[in-house]
Amino acid sequence: MKYLNYILIIIGAFIAMYAKTGTDQNQYILIGGIVLLMIGVYRISRNIPSRNDNDLNNPDND
Repeated sequence: MKYLNYILIIIGAFIAMYAKTGTDQNQYILIGGIVLLMIGVYRISRNIPSRNDNDLNNPDND
């Protein structure tokens, strides 16, 4: 399931770059690519623990 996040990021970035290259830019394709990219980044960042949480749980680490 974690590979889905990376696939979303790659597809979203590719679509956003593809929509940006043409002279007749299709705004809806560009927005769709950016949305896929942001969904992938959000899903990955959701699983990364906060540094502050680790500091609170381990007070010995200074």
